[in-house]
Order: sequence, then structure tokens, then C-alpha cells
Amino acid sequence: MQNKNRISPAAVIAAGLILSILTIVVCSGTGSVDISPWDIVRIVASKISGSPLPSDIEPNMSSIIWSVRIPRVLCAFFAGGILSVCGCVMQSLLQNPLASTYTLGVSSGASLGAAIAMVVSDTLAISGLFLLPFSGFVAALLTVILVMLLSERMGKGLRSTTVILTGMVLSLFMNALLMLIETLFADEFRHVIMWQMGSFNGKRGIHVLFLMTACIVGTVVISLFHREMDVMTFGDDESSVTGVDTMKVKRMLIALSSLFTGMTVCFTGTIGFVDLITPHVVRKFTGPAHKYLIPVSMLAGGIFMALADTIGRTVIAPREIPVGAVTALIGAPFFIWIYLKRNEN
Repeated sequence: MQNKNRISPAAVIAAGLILSILTIVVCSGTGSVDISPWDIVRIVASKISGSPLPSDIEPNMSSIIWSVRIPRVLCAFFAGGILSVCGCVMQSLLQNPLASTYTLGVSSGASLGAAIAMVVSDTLAISGLFLLPFSGFVAALLTVILVMLLSERMGKGLRSTTVILTGMVLSLFMNALLMLIETLFADEFRHVIMWQMGSFNGKRGIHVLFLMTACIVGTVVISLFHREMDVMTFGDDESSVTGVDTMKVKRMLIALSSLFTGMTVCFTGTIGFVDLITPHVVRKFTGPAHKYLIPVSMLAGGIFMALADTIGRTVIAPREIPVGAVTALIGAPFFIWIYLKRNEN
């Protein structure tokens, strides 16, 4: 029976949209120089319309908002949004609230790919803006493909326990390779360590466009499977009875989630716990229906990531805490709480 006290999904989505806009505005105005929301609105309106900047707003203030803070906040928002959606998919498919795309080794694979690219580029004098992101993306995708192939060989179907254990084993193996590379190439590895922590510093319009496209396309495409995911939450056997090809849908959704996670990680670095926390919290408000769970998870993930990044760059300014460290400080206790609560049930 549906809980009568639960807020309607439409109201939750509307509240999420409003909170998202407010979060973007507030985070954009927060920093070493605080700028009021009204001034931000006027600066954005001036830039979009091409009209002159209001006389009471200094040009350098306009540059800070338009060229530095808004791109950074939007990148954080869209990255958090798509990571949360992918985490929602993994939790539903594997029927485990502790599951995420990082469980499948996306983080470790991307880090290993980035480390190899960094060593090769320094050794062979190869450079390029997209070398590190591309290498991380390819390695992450190959890792997930390997996890899926091994999981299918080890058991019938992509069983939750098999997938998670396979992902953990491969993650440990790749972390060992990372330690080996760090030992052999200590000078080059320092750049990889910074990349692993995750950061939105220095992001520009091209990054916003890429992450926005990944977030919107990923959310829309994954939402098309909301009925299949609703059915699959009852288990593989029940899903087969209803006519859902569970293996085909699982392969497709895991591949899509890994693809969009890899696309995000390659530009932002490895940022964990966002895809674990937000879907779990959102499910308390929207219920299990993926028609609402997926879009609200996207909004909640964006809000969480934008706030985490703002905390990281302001709490000990002018120094900056990597956003991955902020999400881990929040997410690790939350992870333990979920695990303990799950064992109590």
C-alpha cells in the first residue's frame, strides 16, 4: 500500500528543480569575493543578451562569475547528476544499496589508464589536452567489460554477488598495478594522484558543454528503461515471467552506466560516494518507481556535488580541498550507516 504521507513525485521534481537553480546561483556567488544572487542574475542576463553591463557591477566581478565560477559550478552539477543516475541504475540492477559503478572497478580502471598515459606521455614527450581523459575513459570502459565477461563466465547471468566480488577483485588488482607504477615512476605519478582526488578547478565552457550533454543524454536514455528496471527490482525470475529479457537489459544498462560514468570521470577525476548516497536518499522521497527516481536522483546528485565542491574551495581558502575528499568525508560514514542498517533488517 502506498504511503499517504509521502510527497507526490511531481512535487519532489518541482522542488528539486527549484533547489537546483538556487544551489547553482548561491554556489556561483560564494568564494573569496561574495557576489549577491541579484548581481549574478544581472551579469548572466547581460552576457546572454549582449547588453552593456550594469554600471554598479565591476568588469572583474563579471569575469569571475561568467568565466570562472559558473563553468565550475555547472560542471560540478552535471557531473554529480549523471554519476547519481548511474549509481541509481547499479543499485536497482544488482538489488544492493551499496552497489555503484565504482563497485565494478570504474575508478580503479580510470586511475590505472591515467597513470599509464601520464608515464608514457612524459617518457615519449607526448602531450595533449584530451590524452589523460581519453586514457582514463578507455581503461574504465575496458575494466567494466572485463568484469561483465568474467561475471557471466563465473555464474549464470549477471548475479549481484558475482558482479560485485569480481569488480572488487579487479579493483584490488589494478590498485596493486598503480602502486607498482608509483614505485617505478614516482615523479610522473604526482599528477595522477591529483587527478585521482577529483577537481573542477579550471573548467571552462567546453567542459560544461561536454558534461551537460553527457548528463542530459544519459538521464534521458536511461529513463527509457524505467519500466524494465521497475520489473527487475523483483528479481530475475519474476522479470522473466513478465517477458523482460533480463540479461539483455542488464548488459545494456550496465554498459550505459559505465559509459557515462567513464565519460564523466575522465574529465573530473575519480569522485566517489555521490552515486552511492543520493539515489539512496532520493528513494525515501520518490519511492521505488524509476520514472521519478532517475530524474530526481540527477537533480539531487547535482546539488550534492555543487555544494561539496563549494565547501572544498571555501572552507580553508585560499587553499582548496579536493572535492573527492569532501564527498568521501560525507559518504564514508553514510556507507557504514547503510551497511549497519541493512544488517539490522
